[in-house]
Amino acid sequence: MGEREEVKLLGTWYSPVVARAKIALRLKSIDYDYFEEDLFGSKSELLLKSNPVHKKVPVLIHNNRAVVESLNIVEYIDETWNSSRPSILPFYPHDRAIARFWSAFVDDKWFPTLIATTITKSENAKAKGMEEVGEGLLLLEDAFISISKGKRFFGGEVIGFMDICLGSFLVIVKARENLKGENILDKSKTPSLCKWANEFLSDDTVKNVVPEIDRVVKFMREFEAETQTRAS
Repeated sequence: MGEREEVKLLGTWYSPVVARAKIALRLKSIDYDYFEEDLFGSKSELLLKSNPVHKKVPVLIHNNRAVVESLNIVEYIDETWNSSRPSILPFYPHDRAIARFWSAFVDDKWFPTLIATTITKSENAKAKGMEEVGEGLLLLEDAFISISKGKRFFGGEVIGFMDICLGSFLVIVKARENLKGENILDKSKTPSLCKWANEFLSDDTVKNVVPEIDRVVKFMREFEAETQTRAS
């Protein structure tokens, strides 16, 4: 990276989508300045100026130009520092299309369903939602087997686009399993995905940038208690 490059990342420590940008930057060995935002308090002027539409993190600022939306940021990092190995998106157009399809499935359908089961007060809605989450994981198990071709990651031997997309949510999944005593990733149903999850979370690139599971459990417990207090 040239001397004139200036890279900033605006985020929150607990956000899985901010972790996506951190993982991508680390994969490409990019130095950057990190700015922690308080989404529950007053958002910084830099955040409001950089992302006036959504006012959300992550925001990547590269030489004073902002890039928003987490997977958009990951693609931008991959394309901007394309001479730095490894490549995050697959080489072939069809493989890239497949990675984007499954990433959209995770972001638009699977994860929102998981979050909805956390928020709902209805036991029936929760049970139905968790059934859909499980069905989604079965689809992702088949997708992993097909895409990885027997290798460690969706991206083969190295972490790729789909690994970053789904993997970024693993800390939330594990924290929720600890907090609620649930078994979301079930070895008997999705053995390949469970093995992949362990490989992903123990990879040096990942474990040094994602939050500790215990810290997220504590955050979720406090957040739930505060939400219940407000509701009552």
